Amino acid sequence: MNMVKKGFLSHNAMDKIMREVGAARVSDDAKAALAEELEKKAMEISAEAKKLAEHAGRKTVTEKDIRLAVK
Repeated sequence: MNMVKKGFLSHNAMDKIMREVGAARVSDDAKAALAEELEKKAMEISAEAKKLAEHAGRKTVTEKDIRLAVK
């Protein structure tokens, strides 16, 4: 059985982002690719933010952890 992983970000959200920067039309493949790349980046940032929170002795990831993880 071949299972396909469902993403976190909707294609509708990707369409809105692309149209916000001026794209007149956006293919389904482009929406899927953008969602995949943004999800990868979000996972990297989240993992780093979790490490920062743990290093500070916290279980809760804060906004500051996210912003530091991005730097």
